[in-house]
Amino acid sequence: MTREVDARRTRFTKRWARGIVDRAFVPMSSDELVGYLTDLSDRIVALHTAAKFDPDQAREIGAALVAADVTDSGALGLTLTLLTADPLTATAGTPKRRREIRAALADGFAAALRERTLAEQESIRLALVDARRQAEQALSVSQARFQAVFSEAAIGIALIDDQQHIADANQALGDLLGRAPDGLAGHGLDEYAHPQDAEAVRSAVAGLFAGAPTPVQLERRFTGRDGALVWGRMTLTTIEAPAGHQYAVAMIEDSTERRLLEARLEYQAWHDPLTGLANRELLLKRLDETLAGKTGAVGLCYLDLDGFKAVNDSYGHETGDGVLVAVAQRLDLALRRTGCLVARTGGDEFVILIDDPDGEPVQCGERALAALHDPLRVGGHELSVSACVGVVDRVVDRFTAAELMQAADTTLYWAKSEGAGRLAVFDPDRHAREVARYSLAAAMPAAVEHGEFVVEYQPLVGLADDRLRGVEALVRWRHPELGWLPPDKFINLAEETGAIVPLGRWVLRSACEQAQRWQDIAADDFFVSVNLAVRQAHEKHLTDEVSEVLSSTGLPADRLVLELTESAIMGPAAEPLRALHALTDMGVRLAIDDFGTGYSNLAYLRRLPVHALKIAGSFVSGMADATDNGVGGPDPVDERIVETLVELAHALDLTVIAEGVETVGQASRLREFGCDVGQGWHFARPSAPDAITARLLAERNNHH
Repeated sequence: MTREVDARRTRFTKRWARGIVDRAFVPMSSDELVGYLTDLSDRIVALHTAAKFDPDQAREIGAALVAADVTDSGALGLTLTLLTADPLTATAGTPKRRREIRAALADGFAAALRERTLAEQESIRLALVDARRQAEQALSVSQARFQAVFSEAAIGIALIDDQQHIADANQALGDLLGRAPDGLAGHGLDEYAHPQDAEAVRSAVAGLFAGAPTPVQLERRFTGRDGALVWGRMTLTTIEAPAGHQYAVAMIEDSTERRLLEARLEYQAWHDPLTGLANRELLLKRLDETLAGKTGAVGLCYLDLDGFKAVNDSYGHETGDGVLVAVAQRLDLALRRTGCLVARTGGDEFVILIDDPDGEPVQCGERALAALHDPLRVGGHELSVSACVGVVDRVVDRFTAAELMQAADTTLYWAKSEGAGRLAVFDPDRHAREVARYSLAAAMPAAVEHGEFVVEYQPLVGLADDRLRGVEALVRWRHPELGWLPPDKFINLAEETGAIVPLGRWVLRSACEQAQRWQDIAADDFFVSVNLAVRQAHEKHLTDEVSEVLSSTGLPADRLVLELTESAIMGPAAEPLRALHALTDMGVRLAIDDFGTGYSNLAYLRRLPVHALKIAGSFVSGMADATDNGVGGPDPVDERIVETLVELAHALDLTVIAEGVETVGQASRLREFGCDVGQGWHFARPSAPDAITARLLAERNNHH
């Protein structure tokens, strides 16, 4: 145990001991009590952190309190409060573990106290039997002993004759029932029971005289002073009297405090301690019950406050808690008449369960937002609070409780993405698409390791001589279930999730290894072009990784071209720019991909270590003429843009590559504009390395 934890445990134990001494008499000194509770504190901490919860160990702690004569209910209440509020235990373990510890400890305390009471009851019964057995020998002594036990006992006792009427009652029973003991005589015990429990009490007494096995134990409600409800744990036994008479002895222990404690613990288990609303456990329980009993009539509204963190940061957590309480009251008031269950599931999140066939989840969501329209007054502040709501409406047949909650959470995310104070309704088709995307993203890292990705190569052809100048490496995914996936199905997803970094690293190595194999048959200026994603450009070790790949594959640096988008290199960050200069110093060439669709800042471009520009295919597609599509002539604006870009790039001494060349006419116009290299289906589609090898061999043979 660390010094800090040990100090916290010592403070906890002293608070515990001081609270017990203030509430109850304990037959030991303060130091002895602290020493006794120290061991229990260690056991409580161990229960919070144990991998598996053993309720018997928590019950033993409750029983140990009773064994030390800490039997007052106030001492138990203090113990449970400390387990909830003290820093030593309030943050230890999970909320569920803390509730389990409190419940089991209280159960052990109650069980030990009950066993002690039963032992006292048994002692009383034995005293009664013993008194009867010795009546003939020492009648006066036994009567005195019985009367002492009967009169001074802390639990209520009644003698019941064979007519099932009370023959005698002690003061404790009179106090319990709020009546004079003498006034109980001649009445049936069932007359003082709660109307709903009177028959059970009457049947128990009758069964005893009819020969039922003894003792009989039951717990029922009685009517106390001024009609107050009193719980009594009753034990019934029989005794034999002279002349063949039979009596029953009813010993009744006041269990009201224990019952109230159990009720409080149950309430705490199902309700949020801050707002008093149902908690997540009760919500899920009710949702399970609703789904099991109905179909097509359940809905959820998942509500989350907008910018609640700013409230805590600006006004403090006390004000933040006040806002949560005020919001809970507004929601409960607005939706109480609809029969909805309003729950707080944690933080600033609330969930509304609608299980009324006539209920309208969307209307409930709108009503919840309207309830927050007016500002809240909390701690002297007037605060405007808004929220977003995700609504799932009547899809019971498709979801389990957990899936329904997840669908509502997803819908809330949709609403949040649209701004503050928004409401979104669950769309199964959109949800299915997003689940498919997430599944694809989750599978991507393993797909790299399992070799599901392959690299195809698209020729880059010189427009002046139709010679193969290089190839662009393009990754494809051979998905085991979805089949052949082109880049547009997964590249953006890979960039969003960060999976593009390991994937891009693998593509770079694969392309360089293949380019090295082509060295013997390719021209001296033949290169392989590899796309570099934005995330890769911002990687700290990009330069080292590229250097290691070139070194391990043996590919000369000037045979590698890295393609980057304008946004990857023209942003404000300095780190990518330093990396690009380091790469060009190494001999690697750089090209800007999709030029013309981003910043297109030529003044900034001239300061970058760039060797080539790739004109976006959207401009090239507008250069089609009547011979290409049979519709009309080329777009003069697109032609002028392309021509201007070629001229400007050449003025900067940059090579110009045109993407998306699909027709003879486009290739011809690009050639007229002086464009250096073309890429597109007009020349060749992406293909396996063998096709590139065959073309390189054919060009070499033709050249010779």
